[in-house]
Amino acid sequence: MTIKVAIAQINCTVGDFSGNRIRIAEMARRAAAAGADILLTPELSISGYPPEDLLLRNAFFDLTQQTLDELAAELASLKGLHVIVGHPLLRGGQRYNAASVIVEGKLLGTYCKHKLPNYMVFDEVRYFASAEEPFVFELKGTKFGLNICEDCWFPESPQAARAAGAEVLLILNGSPYHMHKQHVRYDMMRENVLAAGMSLVYANLVGGQDELVFDGNSFVMNRRGELCLQLRHCEEDWRMVEFDGAEPRKQPFEGDHSIEAMVYQALVVGVRDYIGKNGFPSVIIGLSGGVDSALTLAVAVDALGADKVRAVMMPSPYTADISLADSRDMVRRVGVRYDEIPINPCFTAFKNILSKEFAGLDEDTTEENIQARIRGTILMALSNKHGSIVLTTGNKSEMAVGYCTLYGDMAGGFAVIKDIAKTLVYRLCHYRNTVSNIIPTRILTRAPSAELKPDQTDQDSLPPYEVLDPIMQLYMEENKSAAEIVAAGYAAADVQRITHLIRINEYKRRQAPIGIRVTHRAFGRDWRYPITSKYRE
Repeated sequence: MTIKVAIAQINCTVGDFSGNRIRIAEMARRAAAAGADILLTPELSISGYPPEDLLLRNAFFDLTQQTLDELAAELASLKGLHVIVGHPLLRGGQRYNAASVIVEGKLLGTYCKHKLPNYMVFDEVRYFASAEEPFVFELKGTKFGLNICEDCWFPESPQAARAAGAEVLLILNGSPYHMHKQHVRYDMMRENVLAAGMSLVYANLVGGQDELVFDGNSFVMNRRGELCLQLRHCEEDWRMVEFDGAEPRKQPFEGDHSIEAMVYQALVVGVRDYIGKNGFPSVIIGLSGGVDSALTLAVAVDALGADKVRAVMMPSPYTADISLADSRDMVRRVGVRYDEIPINPCFTAFKNILSKEFAGLDEDTTEENIQARIRGTILMALSNKHGSIVLTTGNKSEMAVGYCTLYGDMAGGFAVIKDIAKTLVYRLCHYRNTVSNIIPTRILTRAPSAELKPDQTDQDSLPPYEVLDPIMQLYMEENKSAAEIVAAGYAAADVQRITHLIRINEYKRRQAPIGIRVTHRAFGRDWRYPITSKYRE
């Protein structure tokens, strides 16, 4: 007998109970109109994911229950449709990450998550109790079991569902994006779910939540591990799959996108949702004529539209004419408001004020940082006056080794490319120009420079990014020791220098704005090293 299962890959917002309920109800009505028997939504779709310490407030659970009751009443007229929603649950004094099945306005049953992730960006042990009971329901002669996200990354929960009779596993997910994550999901589902002898439907959240981006990419697999359906990357999507008993029918779907295309779209979603969900009217970007601010500007325009983006060029005495020319060229291409505010009068005033203090001392990074801090002050003044949020333009390579200025180029509200290594910055710019040519070629071919002193380039202070980035990745993302990195072929002096810089600049990173996470280990929630530490490897 044919069973139709709809997947609602929706963008939920933490704490927006009314908005999330309305969106789920819309999807349910659409599913019912299409003849669906089941509608599967993502993990914690009622409350949004992750609610973090909101889960420590009982009122949050009260509002969850109220919203569930209201949703059930809205679904009462949808005959035969089984709507599966994720929500926090307070029961017996314990908090659970739960999923409930609602049929015609009534609760058929509730499943509570077994496995609670407590690594990388996850802190679920802080909030939830773990359950052990499976939940299986029968529909048209086929038995469906429920799991929630982490449950399926281990064999026990799928096996428990199978032992209870499940033939198809319905999986609610709040699985955040990082590069190559989708193939890891495929591998883990094959290893744990299909090994138990079940087909599966995997519904993942989509959208930005602070530094996290949820990429969707929901999918269906049959019990042989064959991909039968794939939903879109970083977009809301709604699809329906037909089952012949426990066997899903294959549907055509788009193939894999390039890493650059997927990362770029994740950045766009991260900016769009952080700005939109927090109610900022527009953004301001300090444009330099360099590659980092060019990429940030491109992402912002694609995310928000040119009318909500303002670029400000703040030339110093050391700004090259070609930096001004390239900035003017790019803003013409993307159509944003553009202003030039020279900082030399402020810089001269600061040097005059500090002349007695600095008498007899050579110019050094102090004067460079003063310029960066003048720019940061100007951007924040414009932000305060106009209500726009400043998007910072620093990349992961710079953040790793401290090649950035506190209260200068680090000043702002959201760090768009904070988790993008410099070499990937260039790849993303080249990718964006294949869509439409908006980044001037010279920006991509010039040697990168902060332009804070005469004839400066980044490589005056740093190893080449082709050396810095892989060492950073091995040490910071892969937890390799210095000895292991040297054994991989990198010069011991470079490894020692870069790892030393990473260690001593933790205090800067703690004061940086949050930014979008696209790797499996980003500075911020993933990286929790003490500032004060005598440990040396």
